[in-house]
Amino acid sequence: MVSLTIASCGFALRGSYNLPDEVDKVSLTSFDPYGELTRQMRNALRQHNVQMVSPSDDVANIELLSESDSAQTLSLYQNSRVAEKEFRYVARYRVTVPGKGSYTYNTTLSRNFLDNPLTALAKSVEQNKLVAEMRTEATRQIMRQLSQLKGDIAAFERQQAEQAALEQLEQREAPTEPNVIIETRQTETQPAQ
Repeated sequence: MVSLTIASCGFALRGSYNLPDEVDKVSLTSFDPYGELTRQMRNALRQHNVQMVSPSDDVANIELLSESDSAQTLSLYQNSRVAEKEFRYVARYRVTVPGKGSYTYNTTLSRNFLDNPLTALAKSVEQNKLVAEMRTEATRQIMRQLSQLKGDIAAFERQQAEQAALEQLEQREAPTEPNVIIETRQTETQPAQ
């Protein structure tokens, strides 16, 4: 009874995504084919039983466009040294589905980081771990966005259908005889006396 209730309410375990049929077989291309983000994406797709194939015109493609991380100072100590930083990680990617459009997405994450100038070596290791954690979280966000791709595809198909209907209306031949006849009547006016 419990399992039926859980299954009927749409409950899913954390990290499991219902990917649309359009991405059950994909090719993965990247700005950095041997980078950590590419490796994590490949692993995530395989874990969700997505068949990985080489790029072709009839297969959906996930293209990792870029990743970047930056730091911004949030607060300073009294001696003007950095006390707190905000790290920001951004990953950009494009999903191209044959015949159903191309969609570009951004995944942005930010974390606050306390910086102690007395432990500079330990802080640089901590920074690297923080970026690695944000990259892993970005991979999860990309998978979540892929599971919501069906809505974007439906909107694209609706837009294409509307555009095709408009073109069909414009291509209709103009009627040779007008449908509306306008009659004008003159009324006689009598001169004023």
